Amino acid sequence: MPSFRRIAALLVAGSFVVTGTAVAATSARDAQRATTITFWHAYSSDSPEVKTLSTVLIPMFEKSHPSIHVEQVAVPYDSLHQKLLTATAGGTLPDVVRSDIIWVPELANLGVLAPLDKQMKDFKSLAAATFPGALATNAWKGHYYGLPLDTNTRVLMYSSDALAEAGLTAPPKTWGQLQTLANKLQGKGAVAFADGGTSGWSILPWIWSGGGSLTNKQLTKSTGYLNSPKSVAAVQFFVNLHRRGEAKFGNVDGGIQTSDGLAQGKFATILDGPWMFPIFAGQYPNFKLKTGLVPAGPGGKSISVVGGEDVVMTQSSKNKAAAADFIRFLLSKPAQTEMAKVGQMSIRKDLKTELTKIRPYYATFIDQLATARPRTPHPAWPKIDAIIDSSVAKAIKGDSTVKDALTDAARQIDALLAGS
Repeated sequence: MPSFRRIAALLVAGSFVVTGTAVAATSARDAQRATTITFWHAYSSDSPEVKTLSTVLIPMFEKSHPSIHVEQVAVPYDSLHQKLLTATAGGTLPDVVRSDIIWVPELANLGVLAPLDKQMKDFKSLAAATFPGALATNAWKGHYYGLPLDTNTRVLMYSSDALAEAGLTAPPKTWGQLQTLANKLQGKGAVAFADGGTSGWSILPWIWSGGGSLTNKQLTKSTGYLNSPKSVAAVQFFVNLHRRGEAKFGNVDGGIQTSDGLAQGKFATILDGPWMFPIFAGQYPNFKLKTGLVPAGPGGKSISVVGGEDVVMTQSSKNKAAAADFIRFLLSKPAQTEMAKVGQMSIRKDLKTELTKIRPYYATFIDQLATARPRTPHPAWPKIDAIIDSSVAKAIKGDSTVKDALTDAARQIDALLAGS
């Protein structure tokens, strides 16, 4: 029987790595070069995404990178943001994080994140493979602090039955056609368009498609942009629809959810994301959901808003090279394809054929992503968004003119931008 000292020596020579409930021993040779990186994400612990990570992607990565072990940690979405801020103060951050896109500028501004455009020599080639709108969510003060990991956008979803009531066979492709649809639906029990709210997620596609903007490119000023003639005209278009009873907004009017209203024929069109397909399939299996691009504004532009998550590296990581390797892998075609199988839309522009084979309905979203833009990538975005929401709602309710509401909103946003 080996002596106690012999056993102790073997333990020192070996390496024990904890992954969930499993403990694996490596050889002394591997222990000298083994690196463990921690990956935080907000996938539900029992989700198909975690299953794919656990049984397919992480094993695939570790096989191609035998000196690197990945420990994934699922953190509930509602807790992840606070956990990141708390860990920053306590010095216990992970190496890699799947971050909501709206958190990246805030975390970058706090010094939490490593600028990937400086950290990764191949950053430009990785970035070039992604949709520009998704990539732009990682920009802050001249650097990119992450890369897009998964994405989505809003497109026009419509009811063929409601269109048929109006004597139409195709969805509106322009604002003019949307107005025509509204006119033809008068008195037929359906409104032309509905949305759940008036936040940036809801209203920015229309402002951008109408040629307007929220701020200047430097993100230093909103006055002159949010209250510009084109931005005002975009919001006014929907104020007019609402006044005539041709559009509904949930935060103003209440009532049923947009998905229910669409399936029940009460709303002819809505804007929403790819997650709605499985929801409709489960709740309204006899309803055939169809999609088109966001109706183009007067200038002929169809622009929507980018959603999704980014992958970032923490500045405090002691394993930046290994973390960079894992980030490269997550953006690779095999990894992106596997995650697309469980509902995560790829950020790669070159995977359209593969993605539409997995889910045919991805096609419209991929086309829309070519021009989709990020909600203003700024640490104060949640406050900016609240201002947009309340100001546009005020105009729709008739409590203010559109010009006055947007001018006041721009003034408040200017103050937030000046504080960055």
